[in-house]
Amino acid sequence: MLAAWRIGLLAGAALVLTACGKGEATAPTAAASSAGTAPQPPAPPVPVAGVARKVHEETKLYAFDYSYPAAAEAIPALKSWLEADMAKQKADLAQSAKEGAADAKQSGFDYRPYASGMDWKVVADLPQWLSLSASVYSDTGGAHPNHGTTALLWDKAAGQQRKVVDLFTSPAAFTKVLQPAFCDALDAQRAKRRGAKVNRNSGDEFDACLDPASVTVILGSAKKQGFDRIGFLIDPYAAGPYAEGDYEVTLPVTDKVPAAVKPQFRAAFATGK
Repeated sequence: MLAAWRIGLLAGAALVLTACGKGEATAPTAAASSAGTAPQPPAPPVPVAGVARKVHEETKLYAFDYSYPAAAEAIPALKSWLEADMAKQKADLAQSAKEGAADAKQSGFDYRPYASGMDWKVVADLPQWLSLSASVYSDTGGAHPNHGTTALLWDKAAGQQRKVVDLFTSPAAFTKVLQPAFCDALDAQRAKRRGAKVNRNSGDEFDACLDPASVTVILGSAKKQGFDRIGFLIDPYAAGPYAEGDYEVTLPVTDKVPAAVKPQFRAAFATGK
């Protein structure tokens, strides 16, 4: 299953969306009552911009959230994939929660409801491509909830998903062209948080230079003329201890990048400034 886990953000969004989706009837005005006229029906709920599908379900065993944007709903094949993914994730959560509750009862412990969710958002919507990222979370009663990220790149012309790294001539080519700038940017953020320069040769795994292909990779577009940004979402424990939280690196698409891309995909990229 895809791993993002930002509970505060998703829970807050769920509350807002639930309120908007239900709507509230308004009481008739004093003038209408005195005139004996029928009260006007309540205004329809205001739709949440950009959100096509928002599911929030709570039972005694679990809480489940899943959402995806209108841009994804507009693509039938992608919508079908997301709906199937949502159903699978909910079924997996329900089964895990059922087993967890049974184990807790057998062991004489209080059961705390499990929770999981996924929140897809648009990174870039281009004529031939839709780039999405998602924050995901899971709480199964451990010391702390888990959270992370994932991404989805949809090739509209081909009608299928593609991995960003697969657009390049090889994983090695992807790493070679992006790793130096990626690691420099990551180390700058690490040093700022830690208050000390990072020594990549220290032997500590949290000081090491990461392979950019090992984290969540997203493609963005500032000018809407092609992918001119490559983003890297780095989950806890990948670049530092849990207490350091997430890292995020964004690099411009330089002139060196298209040369490492497969010829049939080079038109999708535009050099950034």
